[in-house]
Amino acid sequence: MSGGLILVATPIGNLRDLPPRAVEVLGDADAICCEDTRRTGLLLQHFGLAKKRLIRCDDHTEYELTSLIVDRVARGETIAVVTDAGTPGISDPGQRLVAAVSDAGLHVSIVPGPAASIAALVISGLPTDRYAFEGFLSRKAGERAEHLQSVAADRRTLVFYEAPHRLSATLQVMAAVFGNDRRAALVRELTKLHEEVVRGALGDLVTHDPRGEYVIVVEGARPPSEATEDQIVDAMKDAMKRGLTHRDAAYFVSATLSVNRRAAYDSVLRQ
Repeated sequence: MSGGLILVATPIGNLRDLPPRAVEVLGDADAICCEDTRRTGLLLQHFGLAKKRLIRCDDHTEYELTSLIVDRVARGETIAVVTDAGTPGISDPGQRLVAAVSDAGLHVSIVPGPAASIAALVISGLPTDRYAFEGFLSRKAGERAEHLQSVAADRRTLVFYEAPHRLSATLQVMAAVFGNDRRAALVRELTKLHEEVVRGALGDLVTHDPRGEYVIVVEGARPPSEATEDQIVDAMKDAMKRGLTHRDAAYFVSATLSVNRRAAYDSVLRQ
């Protein structure tokens, strides 16, 4: 290697998923940027690379490290970037480094490999021809609901990451915004001993007992229907009886009946 920044995807569970080329790149790199030096240290030890120089690069330090990494790459060093699991830059550190090094006109490359979002998508059983990765939702309930409302009418399959302590609340909001009958899959522990994929309607999945970090794959909005005025009004009233505000009910009906949100909102006002 003649110098550059190299993103290296690491296993999301099973260490045997690290390809030979990734081991070679990590072994030859002048330094390795990683989220957790202990976790990456164990991975390197497994492949006989325990003495490699590690630089902690997480959400708190990536910005501060950027100029240092650019300088080292400019001097001809090869810097590898890994995260705790999966592909760097996907809801993990790495994006700032890539932008800074490429903006400086320096070489950036990748050793592709596992990504939990793609693995969960293809194992979910939901359509894969068009999809959107939405990452982690906000910890704030209002922002989380607003995010989901903004994609409620999206026809693509939607992929989210979620922590176990927020899973139940997130599924409840998804059921309210997307509709109880929207199909989804809960995926966790991929490639590990206790790999689990739970498929079903959102209204049924809200009772799932969370055990670990999840990828949530949700069916896209269904094709437009020719709902009548009475059907729209009935759907709005039913949504509001279940506790949704007038505004949130309009988002919900818009997504489930594939009608204009303003038309749904105004339908009840005309009664």
